Amino acid sequence: MGLLIESLKQFDTKVFLMINGNHNVFFDTLMYWASDKLFWIPFYAILLFFLIRIYKKFSIYIVVAIAVTITLCDQTASGLIKNLAKRLRPSHDPSLIHLIHLSKAGAGGNFGFVSSHSANAFGLITFLFFLLPSRYNWLKIILLLWALFVSYSRVYNGVHYPFDVIGGAIVGIVSGSLIWILFKIFFKNKDLNINQED
Repeated sequence: MGLLIESLKQFDTKVFLMINGNHNVFFDTLMYWASDKLFWIPFYAILLFFLIRIYKKFSIYIVVAIAVTITLCDQTASGLIKNLAKRLRPSHDPSLIHLIHLSKAGAGGNFGFVSSHSANAFGLITFLFFLLPSRYNWLKIILLLWALFVSYSRVYNGVHYPFDVIGGAIVGIVSGSLIWILFKIFFKNKDLNINQED
């Protein structure tokens, strides 16, 4: 078992160095902004506009559910798992520091498993995947590409291993699914059809 874990760590480090090592000025800038939460405010505003357009007044409940989802993702990733796993970010590993190309955002906190960025992004899209009707599959594809882009940027920027973002994605998918189940239970007797436009 110990040998398997060590092999996985070595593979994780190898993939990390490959992704982080292939950088240039253009992508350094792009990936820095991809990891910046404030940069995505216009994107969130457009998404909110679509939700209000589709679900009208009921969208307030959806926004609350999304807020609960992201809170659950963030607290599970940063408040629980990171403090239990205590896996150093690559940017804090003494054996890797001289090999890593960091973005101007810096090295981040000490621990990296799991990625909060990845957990939050995948939590959001998982809930919306269940919520949105099939006519909005194009939006689901955009959301998936966005979540993958944000997650990839964390590895590119030198602050997470690939397994960190994969672990974060799993946390997000589980959290988003759980909140969706509770959301459906809570509104099952309401006179609201959440899968159709008004």
